[in-house]
Amino acid sequence: MKHNPNPTSEFSESAEEIPNQFDIIVVGSGAAGLYASLCIPPHLRVGLVTKDSLGSGSSPWAQGGIAAAIYPPDTPELHLEDTLQAGAGLCDRQAVQFLVDHAAEAIEFLVNLGVDFDRTGEKLATTLEAAHSYPRVLHSRDTTGRAIVDVLMATVLKRPNIQVVSGAIALSIWPNPQTGRCQGVSVLYQSQIRWLQAKAVVLATGGGGQVFAKTTNPEVSTGDGIAIAWRGGAAVRDLEFFQFHPTALMKPGAPHFLISEAVRGEGAHLIDRQGRRFAFDYHPAGELAPRDVVSRAIFMHLQKTSDHPAEDNVYLDMRPIPPDQIRHRFPNIINVCQHWGIDVFNEPMPVAPAAHYWMGGITCDLMNRTSMPGLYAIGETASTGVHGANRLASNSLLECLVFASQLSKIEMDLTDHKYIDYTPSMILVQGKSDYAQELEKMEEIRHSLAALMWESAGICRTQTVLEAAIPIVLNWRKELQKLQISKYLLTMNPRQNMQLLSPESGKTLKALAETFNLLDIGYLILRSATFRKESRGGHYRLDYPETSPDWQIHTVNRVNLPTK
Repeated sequence: MKHNPNPTSEFSESAEEIPNQFDIIVVGSGAAGLYASLCIPPHLRVGLVTKDSLGSGSSPWAQGGIAAAIYPPDTPELHLEDTLQAGAGLCDRQAVQFLVDHAAEAIEFLVNLGVDFDRTGEKLATTLEAAHSYPRVLHSRDTTGRAIVDVLMATVLKRPNIQVVSGAIALSIWPNPQTGRCQGVSVLYQSQIRWLQAKAVVLATGGGGQVFAKTTNPEVSTGDGIAIAWRGGAAVRDLEFFQFHPTALMKPGAPHFLISEAVRGEGAHLIDRQGRRFAFDYHPAGELAPRDVVSRAIFMHLQKTSDHPAEDNVYLDMRPIPPDQIRHRFPNIINVCQHWGIDVFNEPMPVAPAAHYWMGGITCDLMNRTSMPGLYAIGETASTGVHGANRLASNSLLECLVFASQLSKIEMDLTDHKYIDYTPSMILVQGKSDYAQELEKMEEIRHSLAALMWESAGICRTQTVLEAAIPIVLNWRKELQKLQISKYLLTMNPRQNMQLLSPESGKTLKALAETFNLLDIGYLILRSATFRKESRGGHYRLDYPETSPDWQIHTVNRVNLPTK
């Protein structure tokens, strides 16, 4: 495995002009997209497309850390066994072995790049998280993701072969009609629909937590990569497996801020309104049981003890942790809680589960190749087989780095590619510029979808409720297709770029694209969850509560939904 970012010169991300052609297009700028861009051979011209600013995805929100077995008596083999155990029978052992064998190398690269991990003396500090058999989670206080992403961003901006295209949302992948190979993407950029050609496209757009009413994910997490890959014909896998983090802040008016697993690893207790540590009623490991177990424990405990369980919460009590240790390890959590009027040194904080991490994604191999030639997927967007039915805590940042490093070999897959003769014309869209009512309709559908998905495909599921939700989602999709602005998405032509009338039109079209993506991933989650008639990992069925050996299989979806 090769790590060779080799930063050399400055490059600004503010360039307004972008070419129609790159060697490689990377979509997404979290840890996976940033690191992928750095690992691509430096003589190849990379277009790094991000729909917000650099580093706006979920990676900077990762508090707990990055898992790696770097100190004895811990070993990669023990890390492998913990990962397989958490994955509930659906991990690809070869993929997990690859992950853990290259973990130490990824950490060494980050340290050499300048990531400021916490230390105990000269050694890197490690902590214990749920379902790990050893303390192997490295951290930078409680903002590990941000520490990693900041360093990766700075390095990307020094690479002369990487052009950052900010404020551009990918609308579709672009298969060659003769060969089926992915030859680029269409993007909405500065009120234009542009078609960008490339020898290969790497999707690193993160997850889709915004499909649920309660989520720790940022607003940009709308499942874009998985949705456009599926609509373009690529296979997607295991989309029913969504991990619900047990401890998200539930203060009225506050965002569902994630309270790191590491807080419980350091000694915090989960308690109910009576101050009782109820988690041991549901699992002998109590607060340190796997995330899905702890989330269901909270869910079921509230069902038993609350008159309004959907709105209620339990509490996370940090007072068992020494105050100096809290100050050192969790300064960001202290600050956020203080902002919302919670003094973690003297009172427990209200928490409840929220959608956090998607184990499923675009099916791909150890080289990040999907079922479509020329299309690659990395990070939460990908289904590499590492996470199975339930992700082991702090394996996500590690997966981003270890698998992205494989792109140093991408040129082996590009030898047969030839650019097509492509000179697009620019047409001015002569439609209305005021889409306020249509934007309001999209927001209404998006809000309703999130509520429906939380109620029907949340922590606990049943066949009747899942089946009832599917036609509702499909009907909302039909409603979207009838909107005036939808015609610009539904009639895109690779021979034409479109100039929209106004920035407001561009804003509305971006909202439309995200809403279509959310509806499509909602449909896929419901469809997959309806199909799997058992409980396993992040998929729990009240009507099929047992794990069945007959269902130790993957669910694979290919497009069968009309998109026009």
